[in-house]
Amino acid sequence: MIFREATPADIPQIQVVRHAVKENTLSDPALVTDADCEDYLTRRGKGWVCECEGQVVGFSIGDLQAHNVWALFVHPDYEAQGIGKHLHDLMLQWYFSQTSEMIWLGTSPGTRAAVFYARQGWKSDGELRGKELRFEMRREDWAQRHVG
Repeated sequence: MIFREATPADIPQIQVVRHAVKENTLSDPALVTDADCEDYLTRRGKGWVCECEGQVVGFSIGDLQAHNVWALFVHPDYEAQGIGKHLHDLMLQWYFSQTSEMIWLGTSPGTRAAVFYARQGWKSDGELRGKELRFEMRREDWAQRHVG
C-alpha cells in the first residue's frame, strides 16, 4: 500500500471508489463532479489516496474553507485493513497544521462510518440536515489523542 497526496490525475479513480461504497451513497452520482473534486483538492483543501497495485482504493479530502471533511472513503474490497484510519490521520494532521479551527463532518446514523468516527475521538453534535449525524473534532482533542 502506498499513501500519498492526491492530484487531479487521481480524480477518475477517486470517483470509482466514491461510487463503489455501500454506505453513505450518493442519491445522484452526478452531484459530485470531477470539477468539484479538483476544486477541493487544489483550491479549497487537500487530499490523500491509498494505492494498491497502481489503483486508488481509498481517499480522504479535507476542506479548509468550510472546515470539514469533504470525503473519506475506502473501496469495499479494501475495508478493515487500516486504510481509512491512515487516510483519516494524514488528513487531520495536515488540517490542524494549517488551522486551529474545529473540523466537522456529516455521516449517516447507524453506519460503520459513524462508529469509526466515534472511535477516532469525534464528538457527535446531533442531527445535520435531518438525515446525517454531525461530528466535530477540536485541535486540542486531536493533539491529546496523538501525543508521542
